[in-house]
Amino acid sequence: MKIASVAEVKSQFSAFLKASEGGPVVVTRNGRPCAVIVGVHDEDEIERLLMAYSPHLRAILERSRQQFREGQWLGEEEFWSQFEETQPAKEPPRPKKKRA
Repeated sequence: MKIASVAEVKSQFSAFLKASEGGPVVVTRNGRPCAVIVGVHDEDEIERLLMAYSPHLRAILERSRQQFREGQWLGEEEFWSQFEETQPAKEPPRPKKKRA
């Protein structure tokens, strides 16, 4: 992990982007960390990174953890029965019309 000041990163941005491929680069302002440059290799990695910092997803996870701590969860059988109840009914296949 590299550590660099804002001034260093500003003057050598391309070099620090390249360095981020090997690991995170911590950017400091007045000696204190203020940002991190993280190299990414594909779109899936970008999506995982963005989801990790999503306030909406974090709120959902925290509500779930709280419900679990309070003993409010569904067992596997109950989950699947509720899941099946919410699925639309499948229509039977239509007979094919004969061409004349």
